[in-house]
Amino acid sequence: MGRNTAVVIDDDPDVRALIVNILSSSGFDVIETDNGVEGVEAVFSHDPVITTLDVNMPGIDGYETARRIRERSSTYIVIITALTDEADAVLGFSVGADDVVVKPFRARELRARLLAAQRRQVSTATPAVGAPVIDTLGWNGLKLVRGAHVVTVDDEPVSLTRTEFDLLATILESAPDVRSKADLVHSVRDDPRLLPVRDADERAIETHMANLRRKLGESAATPRFIETVRGVGYRAITSPVEV
Repeated sequence: MGRNTAVVIDDDPDVRALIVNILSSSGFDVIETDNGVEGVEAVFSHDPVITTLDVNMPGIDGYETARRIRERSSTYIVIITALTDEADAVLGFSVGADDVVVKPFRARELRARLLAAQRRQVSTATPAVGAPVIDTLGWNGLKLVRGAHVVTVDDEPVSLTRTEFDLLATILESAPDVRSKADLVHSVRDDPRLLPVRDADERAIETHMANLRRKLGESAATPRFIETVRGVGYRAITSPVEV
């Protein structure tokens, strides 16, 4: 993966130029396209750390673009959209997006989000000096190998987005403690001081958790791996569970 490469996919030249400027000034080499088909090809060719994309584009829209990208790439996908309905954000996460930013956005906040995403990608790809190469977590048939970025359930592989993987790792590492939604927002941002936690951020965590549970094959009503502590947050189930 190109550690300082980003792809921007947006058919609005003004918005595209603004995002390219934000990324370029933050040290990224930026490849820009104005449609989803070329954007998918650019991601596959350049293997970027971060990909931003618009929703309403000619040809294939942002959701289909994200879905195609996610089939072959673990790039951090940020959907930037003028759509404000919560269902639109849920759809974005369901097709593999890691974050959703609503237009109009503040350039400083978008820069902070993108830089935090870059740090997360690099920190998970490059183990710290003296750290074990592989760190394995899990119970009840669930196994997460952080160094290899692998998750299995009953020895069957589970494909997760970067954000879903990081949420699961955070919850497992915190066991038996509960992690609040705000805690989890901070953990996936990797820079809690610059960005306030808003209601929309906590709702995004709820959506990511719903997607994560679906992929792990469990439900909130009958959890096998993660339980919801009502009014508090989420906690790993470490005791044996009958399946």
